[in-house]
Amino acid sequence: MSASGLDVGSEQITAPPRQRRRMSPVVYLYIAVGALLVVSLVRVLTGAGNLTSSGTVSAALIAAVPIALAGLGGLWSERAGVINIGLEGMMVLGTWGAGFAGYQWGPWAGVLLGVALGALGGLIHAVATVTFGVDHIISGVAITLMAPGVTLFLAKLYFTDAPGGGQKQSPPIDDVAHVSVPGLPSLLDSIERKGWFFVSDLAGLLRGLTTDVSLLTLLAVVLFVVTAYVLWRTPFGLRLRSCGESPPAAESLGVNVYKYKYAAIVTSGALAGLGGAILAVASSQFRDGQTGGRGYIGLASMIFGNWRPGGVAAGASLFGYTDAMQLRGEEAVHALLLLLGVALIVLAVVQVRARRYVVAGVATVLGIAFVLWFLFTDQVPAELVSATPYVVTLLVLSLAAQRLRVPKWIGQPYRRGQGT
Repeated sequence: MSASGLDVGSEQITAPPRQRRRMSPVVYLYIAVGALLVVSLVRVLTGAGNLTSSGTVSAALIAAVPIALAGLGGLWSERAGVINIGLEGMMVLGTWGAGFAGYQWGPWAGVLLGVALGALGGLIHAVATVTFGVDHIISGVAITLMAPGVTLFLAKLYFTDAPGGGQKQSPPIDDVAHVSVPGLPSLLDSIERKGWFFVSDLAGLLRGLTTDVSLLTLLAVVLFVVTAYVLWRTPFGLRLRSCGESPPAAESLGVNVYKYKYAAIVTSGALAGLGGAILAVASSQFRDGQTGGRGYIGLASMIFGNWRPGGVAAGASLFGYTDAMQLRGEEAVHALLLLLGVALIVLAVVQVRARRYVVAGVATVLGIAFVLWFLFTDQVPAELVSATPYVVTLLVLSLAAQRLRVPKWIGQPYRRGQGT
């Protein structure tokens, strides 16, 4: 008998590889409760009430939604085998579309035009990569470089003489309606004000998620649920994902690979355009440079999330939370140093259990460094405060994203009839 199987005569029967067990929803609930316990402990130790306040949670939700939609768009495209690094440019198109139609016909018209322009960007990417076989990275970078120039030209053309507009901004846009769960905000507010360990933190979290929530945020939640169902529970989703795993095999079974790739990339652009439109509507106008690299952060959250909707939402939430913290000022960011240090040490323990010792060592060193930084300083330099969301997000994502399951055909050109 060998370590890998049984020897029978001259032949060896190898044991099938072990399937990695997926965690149940209960495990995810335990992880969420544990994370909130850590945050609550840091809040008590530092006295930084903003760590779990309902205002911080609301701000984090607003910041996370556009990134999450960009990441979800990347998921659609890359599950079909096409890298979409042009998400940033498609978001930019969405912001201008929301500004142009929003001030004339209302916010929902702006959202629709933003989605349409994002889908147009996706269509251009699909034509270049699927039909003409252009390198995916080159096409995506070209769209990202061209979109700001195009929107700035259009802004000067249409917004300069409009009331309240300018060469780099649109006239004001009305926001969409916001909703709250009846009766719940006041009850949660009274509990949050008590300052109790964990209980008040949970109340602040729930109040932020159920009070004055934009209908566009609820739309984004629905799109995540729909994506998870369509891609993993329908024949359409199975065929689309097969195009990212082995298009020759998919084509041999009668799947029109080009059609599914086009559908995925156009949907990807539409979702990124929706994220850009939400940015413009939430801030009440289009502004040049409004996306601020959120398309790239969405791409990072997609990779961190292992090309799964839940993982994309988790990565986007992390950025949204750190972004909300830096808006609270230097004191909140200083408390975030301790929270990040503790999180990295916990991550190191998880990596040790998984026998990934190099990553565990790096996480341990960085975690101790952040804890010491917190202990021996009173504040974070103002120059670093605005960069905190990007640094924290990329640091945690790079260390936590291990054993990724990348679609096998991603980034590779495919021609009809290839492999037959």
